[in-house]
Amino acid sequence: MIQVSSKELRMFHGTANPELAAKICHCLDIPSGRARIETFPDGETLVRVEDDVRGRDCFVMQPTCQPVNNNLMELLIFIDCLHRASAERITAVLPYFGYARQDRKSEGRTPITAKLVANLLTTARVDRILALDLHAQQVQGFFDIPVDHLTAEPVIADYFRQLDMGEKVILSPDVGNVKTANMYAQDLGGELAIIDKRRKSGSQAEATRIIGDVRDKDVLMFDDMIATAGTICSAAQLLRKHGAKSIRVGATHGVFAYPALDRLADAPIDEIVVTDTIPLSSEARELKNVKVLSVAPLLAEAIMRIHEHKSVSAIFARRNP
Repeated sequence: MIQVSSKELRMFHGTANPELAAKICHCLDIPSGRARIETFPDGETLVRVEDDVRGRDCFVMQPTCQPVNNNLMELLIFIDCLHRASAERITAVLPYFGYARQDRKSEGRTPITAKLVANLLTTARVDRILALDLHAQQVQGFFDIPVDHLTAEPVIADYFRQLDMGEKVILSPDVGNVKTANMYAQDLGGELAIIDKRRKSGSQAEATRIIGDVRDKDVLMFDDMIATAGTICSAAQLLRKHGAKSIRVGATHGVFAYPALDRLADAPIDEIVVTDTIPLSSEARELKNVKVLSVAPLLAEAIMRIHEHKSVSAIFARRNP
């Protein structure tokens, strides 16, 4: 348990991931905030907070995962409800931030939707954001309010550290993910390798070659999310061809959009480790090699530190003095 004064702290959640919210409240040893969320026959959402929040420090947890637009709208309405109920401060806890990948104009006449969503949250009058493993660090700059950006690396790395593995190689599934792979390599030890990837479409990517030696070694791949799984499945097939002893994948967000589950079922991957930022479907849980870790203790400590005006970065400084 994390000791926190609950007199002024209120922890609410939407309908996207109530299981994670319950775990966070358990870690904080506080009751979950009471709210009723209804959908009118015409599809409109109503949020009614049933606790007194006047002058309180309120946190509302809602990953904007699938259905993305419904969950995002519910979060915006929840924030407006708390603001109009005279909450002293409102923090949106986003274990998963949908639209984060649309962070730039990749071609003409396209939106920067990550900035649009940041504007919507700010306009709803949220006071700060607590996010976990944004797709790109620069998304923090889209907000004109404080953003506490956490990484699930301590949770995932601690799990892999307990496994009995031989000579390890930390593999970056593409060039853009080298920084993340290097962070895990420094924490877990082992050599660093990179996949040269060519993207054919938004849902299909092909691994063409490996930069580094993986033969007879235990390979660990890390990424912020598994969406359609095209990248990691293509990389796993290439790794097997190059004689990798074992292949394990770690990712913070198990999005598992179609056709990820079909690809993962056929991929030569020994273990897939994700966290509970997004609730897994029953189909995803049927995959025998999927392991789910909880980020509730990490988020709970961050919430406690924000509430008590303590350093959030100190959570990670303890690991890397």
